[in-house]
Amino acid sequence: MKKEILATNNIVLNQKAKDKIDAIKMAGKILVDNGYVEEEYISKMLEREELSSTYMGNYVAVPHGTEEAKTSVKSSGICVIQFPEGVDFGNGNIVHILIGIAAVDNEHLDILSKIAIYCSEEENVLKMVKATSKEEILSFFEAIN
Repeated sequence: MKKEILATNNIVLNQKAKDKIDAIKMAGKILVDNGYVEEEYISKMLEREELSSTYMGNYVAVPHGTEEAKTSVKSSGICVIQFPEGVDFGNGNIVHILIGIAAVDNEHLDILSKIAIYCSEEENVLKMVKATSKEEILSFFEAIN
């Protein structure tokens, strides 16, 4: 049976992070704990962030590993972390929804495009920021699963 890309275990609400490094580590830990990636994927997510910011606009960041990180991915998956107070991703970019991504082969391109389309509407992102349950967040991503 194929593992779900996004399950309720991968969603965490009402979190706080001291900075973007902390937030990215939180996302990586969720992906590790739920069996999507090996532990070393987290350092590759941080390495990727150093290359260029994964902030994509509308209060959303999509951290993911570098090209070399693919060997650490067991199966494609995403996690969603809600930061009501926001996390500073630099240059005045505040993230309220962080979507960590791990993908086998080039599946991340398909996942990223679906996320980008949904999150290009600020009202969709604000619904996620205001969501009060994991199920509510999950319903926004049904097209991705």
